[in-house]
Amino acid sequence: MSREYFGVCQCQVRSSAIFGAFASRVVRDAINILTLIFYSNAFSPQFLCSFSAEKKQGIELDLLLMPTYSLPPDTHTQVEAVLRDHTHFLRQCRYRHPGKTVARKQSADGVSAPHVGHMYTMVLTDIIKRWQVLAGRKALLLTGTDEHGMKIQQAAEKARIEPLPFCDKGANMFKDLAAQSDIAYDRFIRTTDADHREAVQYTWHILQQKELIYTSKHKGWYSVSDEAFYPPSAVHLVIEPATGRKHMASMETGKEVEWTEEENYHFRLSAFRDQLLEFYEANPGWTIPRTRHLDIENTVKAGLQDLSISRPSNRLTWGIPVPDDPSQTIYVWLDALVNYLTKAGYPWSPDKPFEGGWPADVQVIGKDITRFHCIYWPAFLMALDLPLPSHILTHGHWTLGKEKMAKSTGNVVNPFFALDRFGVDVMRFFLAHDGGIGQDADYNNDSILERHRVVLQGQLGNLASRLVRGKGWNLQSMVENMRQRESSTWTGNPQWTQLNNVAKEVGVHMETYQAGLALKPIVRLLSKTNAYISEQEPWHLVKQVKTQSNPETSEKLDEVLYLCTEGLRIAGILLQPYMPTKAALLLDMLGVDEKKRSLEFARPDIDFTYGKSKVPVGRNHDGVLFPPLA
Repeated sequence: MSREYFGVCQCQVRSSAIFGAFASRVVRDAINILTLIFYSNAFSPQFLCSFSAEKKQGIELDLLLMPTYSLPPDTHTQVEAVLRDHTHFLRQCRYRHPGKTVARKQSADGVSAPHVGHMYTMVLTDIIKRWQVLAGRKALLLTGTDEHGMKIQQAAEKARIEPLPFCDKGANMFKDLAAQSDIAYDRFIRTTDADHREAVQYTWHILQQKELIYTSKHKGWYSVSDEAFYPPSAVHLVIEPATGRKHMASMETGKEVEWTEEENYHFRLSAFRDQLLEFYEANPGWTIPRTRHLDIENTVKAGLQDLSISRPSNRLTWGIPVPDDPSQTIYVWLDALVNYLTKAGYPWSPDKPFEGGWPADVQVIGKDITRFHCIYWPAFLMALDLPLPSHILTHGHWTLGKEKMAKSTGNVVNPFFALDRFGVDVMRFFLAHDGGIGQDADYNNDSILERHRVVLQGQLGNLASRLVRGKGWNLQSMVENMRQRESSTWTGNPQWTQLNNVAKEVGVHMETYQAGLALKPIVRLLSKTNAYISEQEPWHLVKQVKTQSNPETSEKLDEVLYLCTEGLRIAGILLQPYMPTKAALLLDMLGVDEKKRSLEFARPDIDFTYGKSKVPVGRNHDGVLFPPLA
């Protein structure tokens, strides 16, 4: 079967003086990178290419993009956006399609777009919050953007835009991602907010009053990207293969560092070594997972150096000024960490402490910022005589093709494209199901399609379709009939036992913030319920009821339908934190009262009022919970 080409991508690989035997290898590598660029943005193209090599111009590629699935109407616009965002890899890029030729250069504003790792942190935190609400607890979710520091200042300068409007663009993109990802946050905080500035400067005053801040000359390797100093033991020499350029880089993050000497303020971090170790020992589960807790503990045991917490304002202007010293700007990581207190109303009134929700029950972060949250942050809080958060959940990263995602190589997943293609509930389910806490997880479009086909369509959607659209029975009447049956008569029934236990099993994992593990009992319930309905074949029982006047057959039909429908109802309740929209639709299809969708109703024999669908087939709904994905 022939395919139509949907466009021609002409680009120039960023390398020079490459010819002869090296040309084919460079072309192969370029195609691999371009494939990752498109694949990470939810495209699955194949490339046909021709190339030419010139000593001065490098390798020039003509790539024909072949679709491997039905393409959305705005494909051309999306392709252009992908190429525009990756001109750090491509010197020149032109994308042609019928009737239009568009030249794309570096993004005009230079603002870094959110990637799938940001979405994962948001979704994971949102699932935790929604679970607490499901369990009847009050829960607050804080998210936002850190907007100060050298990295932002330099990016704004490069984009020829003032820092604040530059940050406005970035914040709006993250707000859009939160909205499209169904994140139920209570505040989106920006570190440029006025109340945050007040909280940071008040924090500085308290630390200064306690003589925990002093001035000193600081020397060290500084990473603008990481906004952090590294000791000589934490950096190494890197030689770029393509250019032979040499530079020093952080061993931890791989980011380039530069030697810096400057006069600034320091926080007496070393004074908190023993107090931190005592806290870690008394709270062995504070950092999740345990392996990272031990890593942090070992780091502190090895010794702590005092922390530089300001930068000269002649070098860093974009930040919060040090109180009473305009020659210095507060270090971005002292500034950023205080945002958790800002949401709680810090500095709060002495007669109303902690009314805003501090201390936090859990803070969710990527593993790359563990040091800041698990060493610096608790030390700052100890210095302020404030309670520490109950837990720090540090999750793994997402890789692509088993390789670390990085803008420099182009393999960064654009969550907006993924949401457009797969839908918010499918993406939330996939991220929770496949995402890693202790380990990294590999992002794969095929895996998303597989989870959709096998679990969401094959298990959840199939069960809903069988029961809600089933001909020959009335779920409302069946549920009402089962009201008269004593719960004790179900003793020993394995399906009933599972219905009784599934919420408890999910709860055990959710109370330790293991959202991925908490999904397993739900998926297992769906699998076994599908197997049970296939084994019992209620559609055959319906025929027997119609042709025979046998009360036992009618009772058997009600029993089978009830066990299966209860499984679907309970699964729908438990899936609400993961897939708010689809779970709500499922419960509407079952006619479950909105007041009976909390965790207390996630067990059998507690709700006998459902059964009449609130979304009749044919009224903007075809009865299919998860339609096929292209």
